[in-house]
Amino acid sequence: LFSSRRLLVVEEGLNQLPYTECTVTTPTGHKYEGVRFEKGNCGVSIMRSGEAMEQGLRDCCRSIRIGKILIQSDEETQRAKVYYAKFPPDIYRRKVLLMYPILSTGNTVIEAVKVLVEHGVQPSVIILLSLFSTPHGAKSIIQEFPEITILTTEVHPVAPTHFGQKYFGTD
Repeated sequence: LFSSRRLLVVEEGLNQLPYTECTVTTPTGHKYEGVRFEKGNCGVSIMRSGEAMEQGLRDCCRSIRIGKILIQSDEETQRAKVYYAKFPPDIYRRKVLLMYPILSTGNTVIEAVKVLVEHGVQPSVIILLSLFSTPHGAKSIIQEFPEITILTTEVHPVAPTHFGQKYFGTD
């Protein structure tokens, strides 16, 4: 179930990216009318749980550049703090697929978008890919950045916040 959800949200994110039509010649010599992504797309995973979505993105788009951002939330205050950010140098010219599977409060994503904006990325070119979202988290992000696109497979008042530990086996 997780793999199919991950792939669905990644594929829908890719559907939002600009493309051009092209003719593909198959190994058997047949012509096929297909599409090719335009240059200037990238993924950014919010570490650590966002990294679980990277392989799904690479499976669909092998050559895509991927940046990373590490944000930790304080257990008591829920304030998010950025510890690390590494992006393609020309990220300000790219469409960004921001990967974060569990959207709970929205604080981490808001902080990540602020860092992307500091690097010249317009919120209108950011597409958040999330597997599970709470209504509160989605509203918080939209209130702060109304231009952002949020794609999710499920909106529910309670988010499975143990996702990272389960996926990476660090209970």
